[in-house]
Amino acid sequence: MLTKSYLNISIADPSALGPVTPEEAQMLARLDLARLPRHVAVIMDGNGRWAERKHLPRAAGHRSGTQTARTTIETCARLNIDALTLYAFSVENWRRPKTETDFLMQLLREYLRQEMPLIQRNNIRMRFLGRASELPAGVQHDMREAVEKTSKNTGMVLCLALNYGGRAEIVDALNEIVAQRNSEGRNAPVTEEEVSRHLYTAGLPDPDLLIRSSGEMRVSNFLLWQIAYAEILVTETLWPDFNRARLLEAFVEFQKRERRYGGIREGGPDSQVPARVVGK
Repeated sequence: MLTKSYLNISIADPSALGPVTPEEAQMLARLDLARLPRHVAVIMDGNGRWAERKHLPRAAGHRSGTQTARTTIETCARLNIDALTLYAFSVENWRRPKTETDFLMQLLREYLRQEMPLIQRNNIRMRFLGRASELPAGVQHDMREAVEKTSKNTGMVLCLALNYGGRAEIVDALNEIVAQRNSEGRNAPVTEEEVSRHLYTAGLPDPDLLIRSSGEMRVSNFLLWQIAYAEILVTETLWPDFNRARLLEAFVEFQKRERRYGGIREGGPDSQVPARVVGK
């Protein structure tokens, strides 16, 4: 079922960003703050290449990438974006050397602890997407704690996709539906709405904008169901260099796109086209 427009109910206030650079000010002047995307999804790619270009270990790239994530999270929260989903660790990432995956798990735990004051200060609710039960016990503990600590916040929903795969998500949703059907003794065709209600993102608007850094032209098994009508923006900028100006630039580009959701624009602004909400 289609719901309210993708227009944000609360219009963003640029002063909430604090001091801005001349480039950021230029981007803000070009933005219609009443037509920001409701849900932004990001494939944070390029940490390793960034480190290699600077003759640093890959770990340095990952650590620098967390600072970019912090800037992105805070900027989106202050601009009243409804939801932000960051692709932090895929099911395929386990193929990397154990030393790197161990470091990434430890970095995640550090991040959740160190960034909690910023998360709380910006009234952010945390949510995790993926097969959490396959993550290390300590990571699972920190995830549960982060969700609990932020459960009463009412601002932007921050989703971290951990041990996530788009195909795995759809399989998990279908298995839940099958189990439910078996327990109820029902046998009926599966609908799109039913699948959506069992996705990790149930209750959130589908992404309006998918950003991928580092120039790779693929979606890498990320939110395969949800990005059906997302605007995709690929930037050559490596993730550690994706600063606030680049994020605002992505929003400017988003507003240039004509979004018809498979239909024909027959009059009226594109902002009147409603956004689909997962599970509704």
